[in-house]
Amino acid sequence: MTPLIQEPLGWLALLSRPNVLLQMGLVGVVLALTLRLPLRQTLLRRLPLGVAQLPLLGLGGVLLALAGQRWGLVLLVGQILATWLGLRLLETQLLKRWLPPDQLRLLVSQVLRPLFLVGVLLVSLDALGSLQALATQPLGVWFGSPIKLGRLFEVILWLYFVVVGSALPAIWVGWLVQRGLELSDGGRRAFSLVIRYLIVALAFIWALERLGINQTGVLAVAGGLSVGLGFGVKEVFSNFISGLWLLFEGSVRPGEVLMHDGEACEVRRLGLRAATLWRGSDNAELVVPNQTFFTQTTTTYTRSDRMRRCRFELQAAANWPPQDILDLLIQIARAHPETLPQPAPQARLLEFGKEMNRYGLSFSIANPLNAGRVTAEVLLAIWQGFASRGILTVPSVPAAAAEQAEAGDHDPG
Repeated sequence: MTPLIQEPLGWLALLSRPNVLLQMGLVGVVLALTLRLPLRQTLLRRLPLGVAQLPLLGLGGVLLALAGQRWGLVLLVGQILATWLGLRLLETQLLKRWLPPDQLRLLVSQVLRPLFLVGVLLVSLDALGSLQALATQPLGVWFGSPIKLGRLFEVILWLYFVVVGSALPAIWVGWLVQRGLELSDGGRRAFSLVIRYLIVALAFIWALERLGINQTGVLAVAGGLSVGLGFGVKEVFSNFISGLWLLFEGSVRPGEVLMHDGEACEVRRLGLRAATLWRGSDNAELVVPNQTFFTQTTTTYTRSDRMRRCRFELQAAANWPPQDILDLLIQIARAHPETLPQPAPQARLLEFGKEMNRYGLSFSIANPLNAGRVTAEVLLAIWQGFASRGILTVPSVPAAAAEQAEAGDHDPG
């Protein structure tokens, strides 16, 4: 029987001992009383995990000690709960004051709490058996090097924390470089991403060295796969290069408003592979590959300022003086609270006819994302103004339809 199977069997034998079962039952009762019963929903609802459990576990440990029973498992659970309380205190009282909400969320969810779970796992395995004996178990020979379980776990653990934890140091270095070199926000984000990926690349090189893997063999395998994978991942590399270029150039930046598929969208995030856009008409987030901004023309409303010019056309009865219509259109546009006084609204006579004249109206707003709503409100105000003054507005009839109707009137059949 292999040692990797013998070790879990030893844990089962330990857990089946009466004293261990007694301690596990005590811990289960304490957790059930404080987490599941109605008491939790009333008195203990606002208390963090561990505040109510620690006194009860301490009391149970004292009773076991007075009865001459072992209470090491109860002590271990109490230490884990105390560590959790300390971690929560660090999150809510200290780090919350120093870090912005997004960086705090990243640090807590991807670094501190995973580190706590790994610590609980290692302490629990050491309590059940010999952690050192488990770490020395061989896993075979990889690329000419013998690999052991403990060394592999160590490398994977360090790689994880380097990959997820390198974001904050890269952001801080980016802020320092931006202040020193007066970089733009796009340049700072690009520099931070380059620093992060450099750290991750060095971490992978260290991992290969730590495991003792022959790097020549790894390079040979990678070279054999690169030809086949090159055609499949060329789009990924294209988006990667496009993302770096966009960040350094600053042509597409977070917070910018641009047109995508005929609608104004706000850039929420610019990553190395794709940009995340927010569309206000249906509150949807769009993930657009970075190379799209290189292969298609992009209309932006926030390159130099956020002002947007809104335009539309309408028709009015030809029996009304055009100057009165133009003055009325400008008056209605100025009356809207979100139109800007400068540049001033403009109305033009575009075409006149026997029955209907065609007019155009343009005005400016400060927030380009509100263009659709403001335009609709101005149109409604124009209709109400025309209706109150008796100005007739009818939809124009296409020329082909008019000819058919006229032919139908003269049809003897």
